[in-house]
Amino acid sequence: MEIKIGIQNVNREIVLDSDQSADEVADIVAKAMNGGAELRLADSKGRNVIVPANVLGYVEIGAEESRRVGFGAP
Repeated sequence: MEIKIGIQNVNREIVLDSDQSADEVADIVAKAMNGGAELRLADSKGRNVIVPANVLGYVEIGAEESRRVGFGAP
């Protein structure tokens, strides 16, 4: 699933792919926004992304979709 993180006063957003479910990511974001010091997420390659909670502009959580296989997959 693709996650986009917008940072205040920064033009570019952070984009990462995660193996976590949308509900797990939403819980992590909510905890960071409600008194947490940081937003910490891991991407599908094992890298960690850490963003101070006080500079978060938005977090966009993409829809979970199954991988399509084959030439004729729409």
